[in-house]
This record gives sequence, C-alpha cells and structure tokens, in this order.
Amino acid sequence: MGALPEAIYLSPEEYLLWENDQPEGVKHEYVNGQVYAMVGASRGHNQVSMRFATRLAYHLEGSKCQVFQSDMKVAIQTLGNSRYYYPDVQVACEEETASHYNTSPCLIIEVLSESTARKDRTEKLANYRLIPALQEYLLCSQDSPHIEVYRKRSDWARETFGAGQALMLESVGLEVAVDDIYGFLS
Repeated sequence: MGALPEAIYLSPEEYLLWENDQPEGVKHEYVNGQVYAMVGASRGHNQVSMRFATRLAYHLEGSKCQVFQSDMKVAIQTLGNSRYYYPDVQVACEEETASHYNTSPCLIIEVLSESTARKDRTEKLANYRLIPALQEYLLCSQDSPHIEVYRKRSDWARETFGAGQALMLESVGLEVAVDDIYGFLS
C-alpha cells in the first residue's frame, strides 16, 4: 500500500464520503488523516480468504453473526487515533449500525502478501487489539499452509498451525482444518 501522492489530510468523515465516491473496486485504507491505496490480490490470496469466508458463512447461518469479506471496512477510533482498514474476512456478532464499516468484529482474518505482511503483523495487530469485541486475529500465508492465530484470552500470544493440523476459532465455535483452507495448493 502506498500513500496518495500529495500529502493531504482528511478527517474521518471526509474520508468516508470520499471513499464512497471512488470507482467500484478502488479501495483505500485510512490512518489518522492519511489515505493509502490498496493493491490487488493474488489468486492464492483470494482462495484462502474465500475458503475461510465460505466455511464461516455456512457455520454461522441462522445466527446473529455476519461474515464480511474485503469490501467492508473496520473502524478503530480511540482517543487521538482514527483508522479504517479493509480486512480480508471479518465476523461481527454484535449489532452494527454503520452501512460501510464495522466497529465490533469478534474475528478478523488477514491473508499475507509480501507487501502487507509487516504491516499486518505490527500496525494492524496493535490497532485491531484496541477493538473491545475482537477475540481472534488470524494471519494466513497465501502460498503455503501456515496460519498464525492471536487470541485476546492469551494476551495476543501467537499460535501457529500448519499442514495436517486443525485450529479452533473460539470466537465463533468453528474447527477448521488447515488442509481444507489450502486444498487449492494440491
């Protein structure tokens, strides 16, 4: 992701209006007044996020929880900190009233790429942890069967899962086999 060429400051309200006026498929994340263009995703990236979203949607059908993919923002607003990110997959189980973003997801999944891995592991992890409702944050490789899980209950300590293993998404009560998510690599 790169910042817009000219250094301009947008308030959160200006950003939301501006972002909604962008051509379809063009997305930007917002970090304390600065706007960053999103880059396109690879085939592997799309496969991992789709497989997670599909399993979550089937599992949560009929519940109050909703699954969102990369077109729904997450808003993080704390004292002096205003950010809007587009996670690859998120689940919100609390009532949300905004039409273009969630503020209370319980689960966020990001699929790593070479250009986003460092930001996903540092900046986004630190900021997502500020969401009171968030219980789990997953980072998934797009190229190999490797998933990192960070859980609120363990003070955000990292757990790793690979081929032949299964992980429990405690926030939504779903067990997921790593091989099912990465079956497209076979």
